[in-house]
Amino acid sequence: MNAREHTLADFVRIAATLPGARLPWLVRARMTALERFAQSGLPSMRDEDWKYTSIAAIEKHAFLARPRQDGRESAPAALVALVDELSLNKGTGHLLVFVDGRHAPALSAPGLLPAGTTLASIADALERAPEALESYLANEDRQTVFGALNTAFMADGAYLHLARGTVVDEPIHLLFIATQAGAAGAAISPRNLIVAEEGAQATVIEHYAGADGAVYFTNAVTQIFAAPNAQIEHYKLQQEALQAFHVAGIHALQAKDSRLTSHSIALGAALARNDITTAFAAPGCEATLNGLYLVCGRQHVDNHTRIDHLEANGSSHEFYRGVLDGHSRAVFNGKVIVYPGAQKTKAYQANHNLLLSRDAEIDTKPQLEIYADDVKCTHGATIGQIDENQLFYLRARGVEEAMARGLLVHAFAHDVIERIRVTSLRTRLEQILFTRLPQGSRIRELA
Repeated sequence: MNAREHTLADFVRIAATLPGARLPWLVRARMTALERFAQSGLPSMRDEDWKYTSIAAIEKHAFLARPRQDGRESAPAALVALVDELSLNKGTGHLLVFVDGRHAPALSAPGLLPAGTTLASIADALERAPEALESYLANEDRQTVFGALNTAFMADGAYLHLARGTVVDEPIHLLFIATQAGAAGAAISPRNLIVAEEGAQATVIEHYAGADGAVYFTNAVTQIFAAPNAQIEHYKLQQEALQAFHVAGIHALQAKDSRLTSHSIALGAALARNDITTAFAAPGCEATLNGLYLVCGRQHVDNHTRIDHLEANGSSHEFYRGVLDGHSRAVFNGKVIVYPGAQKTKAYQANHNLLLSRDAEIDTKPQLEIYADDVKCTHGATIGQIDENQLFYLRARGVEEAMARGLLVHAFAHDVIERIRVTSLRTRLEQILFTRLPQGSRIRELA
């Protein structure tokens, strides 16, 4: 049985257990998405957007979606301890936990949210108020084939709705934990939906982690709809198990004078792919896309971004950095499109990469497509090893070589980390960076 046949058979097996199985509009959306997959199949390296990334390992494992289980029972002590370890709020803020793709109320701590805020699981929302989700979940704009599979198999995820003028001061932490160690291999399909009405503001941290040794496949999609003057600050922290696979899409649609800030941090998984897009559907929009990937061994990480300047007076800033060691490989493809009529557009895009090993490899392709004449747009990319002049400067002042290299890598990566405004997340990432650096504990003392 090939991958296409396996996936179609798996849907037949699992369909009746998926949330909203009796909702006609959702059934149609699932079947339309599945038909798209049936016609195209999974992407291969012959496809332009996947020419540097093979998904053969995902096909070989033949992952299976998990039937719905009751996530409301008490959690085992080890899982409680893991949630406590991964939590960024530590008793403050708002925490929603999902275990193996399903909401775990016993582990969640949503806290006291301001009036006008809905924070729930997608599965619960489909049972209680499905009409509120229809226009969003049926929207397949800019979805990849993996996004279509997510629509077909989506089992749960977070639903955040912010009424007009609502401001959530504390970060909302969405924690997804995979525990299927030793199992045949789970296919986990989270769908997250963030809807911010006019003038609403919130910070959302989307965090993926897995138990050591677990082999599974996360196929996630997050949709963000920002109404006029809304502000969404979105953080994606990917810490999957090193044997796992992670494919994800984050797709935003912005209305007049809205602001989106996206930070994507990729640390884990054997293979990770992120597609991040936003479209300016009205004048005056602003988007900032920052990213950092730290990979080693034989890890492979692929970042594809796209910003559509559809209307005038929009501005976008994109800043991605990567640190590669061992035999790791990374791909960056960043596209900015300025459409006819999108005058007064300002766009900046940069991708910088540091190779710590002769065997590490990066394929980078920043792109600008401009169809308007009154714009200010720049882009660029760099690939290099540690600067020998900088290394000599430190060595000449008595810094041993391992320490000097660690300091230079820290400075390179910290340029992205310091842009993170959530203190707990920034501190966590700094700690992770120190553990990966030679002489990291000593560098921590100097930082």
